[in-house]
Parts: sequence; structure tokens; C-alpha cells
Amino acid sequence: MKIKRRLVVSGGVLAILLALAILWTGLNMLLPVSTTDGNETIMVNIPPGAGTKEIGRILAGEGVIHNAFTFRVYTRLKGVDKEFIAGRYELSPADDMKAIIAKIIKGEVYLDTDWFTIPEGLTVEQMAQILSAGKLIEGRRFLDLVSHPPDNLVKQFPFLEEALDNRCTYALEGYLFPDTYQVARDASEEEIIMLMLHRMNRVINEAFKQRALENGMTVHEVITLASLVEKEAVVSSERRRIAGVFLNRLEDNYLLQSCATVQYILGEVKPELSTGDTLIESPYNTYLNPGLPPGPIGAPGESSIEAVLNPEKNDYYYFVSKNDGTGEHYFGRTLVEHNENINRAEKNRAQSSGPG
Repeated sequence: MKIKRRLVVSGGVLAILLALAILWTGLNMLLPVSTTDGNETIMVNIPPGAGTKEIGRILAGEGVIHNAFTFRVYTRLKGVDKEFIAGRYELSPADDMKAIIAKIIKGEVYLDTDWFTIPEGLTVEQMAQILSAGKLIEGRRFLDLVSHPPDNLVKQFPFLEEALDNRCTYALEGYLFPDTYQVARDASEEEIIMLMLHRMNRVINEAFKQRALENGMTVHEVITLASLVEKEAVVSSERRRIAGVFLNRLEDNYLLQSCATVQYILGEVKPELSTGDTLIESPYNTYLNPGLPPGPIGAPGESSIEAVLNPEKNDYYYFVSKNDGTGEHYFGRTLVEHNENINRAEKNRAQSSGPG
């Protein structure tokens, strides 16, 4: 019996020692590859669509991490295995794995780069104009990709599948997140699109999805409605109220009658729409078609998305610009009240324009 106990104890000790050895080895794999030359850097290219298996192989092959398998396990445990941004990186073997991962997740690409800014509310066609003017892309190639994104891109960002199902004019309309970006000077159109989708992917997180579910909305519906809020709201403080108005109208089967959707069809912003404009046959025309348009009409910013996820609970069904230079709106509960607000807005316009 004593011999058996000793064997059990010995086996237990060996198991503990083995576990400690594995843990020690794993922790060592997270340490810097080199501790001698902190100034040594290596240029590493992370291609678009690369998964952690390929990225780990590249990093280990370039000598900036110890082990590709440890890289895959660590990134999955940390929940960042889908956060990597393609680009050319200047990495140091003197950095530990955590620092290297952080750099690639943040998109801190090599500084032989260009910067560009995409304001909130822009359409993909307007983005193409900005990027083409900056000589960052070839416009037609960019629009081809946002209209017909490759399968590997859709696979990486599943939230795009509903946009494809709805047959939007541009599949990626509304999903290229408006922000300031830094890209490699020779970045391709696909790399730029991937970078912007990664930024949107951070917004469409688990909290977003849970809140959308609680509100009875899909991700695509949230982004689509947020794009309307982005276009209609001039004053940030009114975003949640305008979102509430649209949701009230949707719930009670009112036509949304958003001027912004007609302007999207026209491809221009008109101070006033004509009756003919509102009768244009298009699935995006919310004066003719019930519910939301097939997809976003521009790129909503985070505040407009938050407004849709957390709308103001109100009993308004109408709003109209005050026309007083503030960018604010009058809100009405009934059509009678709305017509009164329209008259007030017209008086404000007359006063601001002055005599003659």
C-alpha cells in the first residue's frame, strides 16, 4: 500500500511539474525574441484577409515572435484573433508578443504612409472622389469592390451578408466607417476597404448586437436607420429624438418620408425637393415605399448608431427644420401640429432672408 501511495504521489508531482513546465514554456514564448538590440527592426507585411494561422507563420518566419502556435492560442484566448489589420509594419524582435499584437490590431503601419479623413454621412461615391483626389485609389476599382466585395472579405465580416441579400446599390454602403486613417503609401483599394471595415467591426461588437436584438432590429437595420439619422440630424443633441421619430413611424406603419433618401437617389442635396422628386421610382424612396430603404444611404458615425440603439422614447411622428440658422428642428405629434411647425419654419425663413 505504501508503494502504491508513493507512486500516486509521485505521479501527481510529475503532473504538476509537467503543467508548470508547459506554463513556463508558454510564458517564455510571449517574451521578446531578442534582448540584445532594441534598435533592430524588421519590415513585416500582413496581407489582406490573413488569419491568425498565416499571421503567426509570417511573424515567426520573420523572427519577431518565437512560435506561431503560441501566437494563435494567445490571440484566441484574448479574443482578438479577428482584429488584425492588414498593412506593412515595422516590428522589433525586442518587443514582446503582446506589444507586437497591439501594434497590428491598432493598425500602426509603417510610417511611409498617407493619411485620409472620411467625414460622417458620406456615400461610397463621395469617398471614392476624396480618395481618388488624394491619389490613394483608382475610383472605378474602388467602386467595383464596394459594389461586389470578394468572398474572402464577406467571410471575414459576416455583418455584410444581409447587405448582399438586400441587393443594395453598393453592398458596402454605410459600412466603411467614417474616421481618420493612416495607410501605407502603396496600399491597394482592397487594403483600404479592409481597414475601414475593421474599424466598423469594432463598433458592431457584442454589446451592439445584443442591444439591436433587444430593440428587435438586425445589424443591417440599425446601420440603415443610423444613416438616415446621420443625414437628417444637424445638431448632435437631436439624434436620439430623430431616431425615436423614425422608429415611431416604422412601428405604426407610417411612410418614413425622409428627404435624405430621395437626395441619395438624386445624387445631390437639394434645399427643397419637388413633388416630382418624391415620386421617383426607387426602392430607396421612402415617400413611396414603406419601411426602411434596402440599405444605408451614407456612412453613419458612432453617435448616430448609438442614437438608434438607444433612441429617445417620445410620441413625435414629424419633424421639420426650424430654418433659423441653428440646424434644429420643430417636432410634432400630429399632422396638424406638424403643419403649424411648417408655417413657423417658413416665417423664420422669411425673417432670415430679410425684405425683398
